[in-house]
Amino acid sequence: MPLDRLLRDGKVNAEEFARLDRAFTFTLRSLSLVDRNDPVCDIVARKVIEIDAAGTHDPQEIAKLASKQLGIP
Repeated sequence: MPLDRLLRDGKVNAEEFARLDRAFTFTLRSLSLVDRNDPVCDIVARKVIEIDAAGTHDPQEIAKLASKQLGIP
């Protein structure tokens, strides 16, 4: 799973990881992506982490912003 690979350094706690995972799942659903091993999912995961790091922490809002920023309506 892309989030596991990207967050290997252990700098996020369980609560943060759960929030990011929810946001990632919401974003994948909105994009109709089901295979988490698809290389596109790495791009989505990076965008989710980037948005969270910028200060947006609501998983549904992160998903909306990620879809928008990736240029997908």
